[in-house]
Amino acid sequence: MSEGEPKVVTADLCSYSSIVLPDTPHALFVRGELADAVGAPDGARVEVIGGVVVVSPAPSVGHAKIVWYVAQAFARQVNTEHEWECLSGPNLDLIEAEKKFGAIPDLVVGEAPETELNLQPEVSCLVSDEVELVVEVTSPSNAFRDRPPLDGRATKWNGYARAEVPYHLLVDRDPKVAQVVLYTIPDAGAGAYLDKQVWAFGEDVVLPEPFGLTIPTGRWSLWG
Repeated sequence: MSEGEPKVVTADLCSYSSIVLPDTPHALFVRGELADAVGAPDGARVEVIGGVVVVSPAPSVGHAKIVWYVAQAFARQVNTEHEWECLSGPNLDLIEAEKKFGAIPDLVVGEAPETELNLQPEVSCLVSDEVELVVEVTSPSNAFRDRPPLDGRATKWNGYARAEVPYHLLVDRDPKVAQVVLYTIPDAGAGAYLDKQVWAFGEDVVLPEPFGLTIPTGRWSLWG
């Protein structure tokens, strides 16, 4: 099936049956039309992960608070070399050759002048070239979509690496894991990050340069 032809996809995590789309999932995502095309409920997140349309429920309060804590750490930072801008939940076109990824990260961080130039009202999504760091916070229903893949199915982790997003911060709220991982050195060809640093919940997350800031995690909650 060619890039321009409709595809039949299954919207995960919802009670939808297969839906015939008027265009490719990625094209609809970039135009801001994918949620309407699959009939997603208000507040749901509709993403393209490895060419599959994934519909996820809105984040919980505990989830949203962690995103807020990370954004506040950047807001408090005083740095004369870089001015960082945080955006919560924007549509992000992960620029990669196969056009199979369009994500809605919990938070993106970019250098302010470059990011601000593209936040015009008519723009439906950012592009990964504008982003220095993506943040994902796991939820019980779809944590496997954020983590490195275990069963061969592509995850958002693969998409961020393929798009060469330099830093990916994964906050895993699973009580069995309870950790924060900073992935670095993306390999676009492999769709994988080659290095990582890990902190347990309760420890201070220390982001390296170019960020150079500390994020306390002592008030962060696990799920369950």
